[in-house]
Amino acid sequence: MFDAQDKTATCPVHAPSDHPAIPKAKTGVLIANLGTPDHYSYWPMRRYLNEFLSDRRVIDYSPWLWQPLLQLVILSKRPFTSGEAYKSIWNEDKGESPLMTITRDQTEKLAKVLQDKHGDEIVVDFCMRYGNPSTKSKVRKMTEAGCTRILFFPLYPHYAGATSATANDQFFRALMEETWQPSARTVEPYFENPTYIEALAQSVEKAYAEAEEKPEILVVSYHGMPQRYLKQGDPYHCQCQKTTRLLKERLGWDDTQITTTFQSVFGPEEWLRPYTVEHVAKLAEEGKKRIAVMAPAFSADCIETLEEINEEIKESFEEAGGEEFLYIPCLNDDDAHIKALSEIIETNLQGWVG
Repeated sequence: MFDAQDKTATCPVHAPSDHPAIPKAKTGVLIANLGTPDHYSYWPMRRYLNEFLSDRRVIDYSPWLWQPLLQLVILSKRPFTSGEAYKSIWNEDKGESPLMTITRDQTEKLAKVLQDKHGDEIVVDFCMRYGNPSTKSKVRKMTEAGCTRILFFPLYPHYAGATSATANDQFFRALMEETWQPSARTVEPYFENPTYIEALAQSVEKAYAEAEEKPEILVVSYHGMPQRYLKQGDPYHCQCQKTTRLLKERLGWDDTQITTTFQSVFGPEEWLRPYTVEHVAKLAEEGKKRIAVMAPAFSADCIETLEEINEEIKESFEEAGGEEFLYIPCLNDDDAHIKALSEIIETNLQGWVG
């Protein structure tokens, strides 16, 4: 998104002639998303899954118990099945996952909005918590470009230890390795931001207007987490419920037209319920022939939406007797989404830029 080799770097005033040139001070905006494997073949998938599933924020079991199971059993099989899932959605033209393509597009649009207003005072880039481009590499690139301040923005509307917190952890670890450490801020969750809710509502209205027949109910599916995390104080479940309520109120609907579910269950524990894959089947069994599904917790379409929702969950609905399944895409680089994200960034930059 920007050139790390700043051509305007100069020697400080009154410094000796052999003093290293220092770039003009800038403010960096670093967008962060979950991550993606470099390819869907076995070894790139294994490296990506190993990094992801070794994160104690994601799987908090004792490493003495978890790592042997992960290394000897799970990572000998799962890269094949996950690789097939990624292959089914892979952007072959660009040689990357849709998440990578969409995050880059979002970043380029945000950079234009911010740089049109602030000029070269702002540099905008993106990183991934797992895989490439790494958080560490992008923090280093920003400091080399002269960023004395960095606003770190995990693109998760809802806070969860396994998403927002681990992204922030990685950012802080990267800062620890910088000789000249920039000032830093992180963006708080934006699950109730009015412009974000408006963008969600517009995406629903557009999808319903274009549908041949109006869906009977909207299933708002969020990524799941173990029930235990909720009881330990993670606010994710409550924030998801509030997003659904605010969306319902903005659309002017009642409770019969919208419902909240959770997807992507992993492991033997009880997770947040109801499970999306089971609930859509139940809706079909109850006589609902047409449903829509959206995933507001994801800022960009990815494996959990393009493959899990639009293939596995759709199949569950249709096998139970459902007929019309409408998937409403994530906000991605839609203009209303970029407006919401840029407004959130501007709010968090107050006091740093004019």
